[in-house]
Amino acid sequence: MNVDRMQQLVVQMRALAAQAAAVAPAPGAGAAPAAAGSAVGQFADMLKTALDGVNAQMVHADQLQARFASGASGVSLSDVMLASQKASLSFQAALQVRNKLVTAYQDIMNIQA
Repeated sequence: MNVDRMQQLVVQMRALAAQAAAVAPAPGAGAAPAAAGSAVGQFADMLKTALDGVNAQMVHADQLQARFASGASGVSLSDVMLASQKASLSFQAALQVRNKLVTAYQDIMNIQA
């Protein structure tokens, strides 16, 4: 197992967490009605960016698997497994977010009925 790869992964995860914390609005901050439309746009953009990132990880993992299977030099099994696991975790997280959004939508529709 390559320790440098794991350290790079930890650094990348910390950078993403810091980026997400910087994007998140301050708790308790009141939003004006004009800002509500902007917040919806920001949420949609953030969601699209996250889904694009999941897709990119899955494509990268597939490419590494194909290169490893064809015997290309410079591609190790550990690289393929790490990329596959990262893509799988990203997909599972996106799936859970989707499930929560569907549940919230259903709850709102039940309140209105």
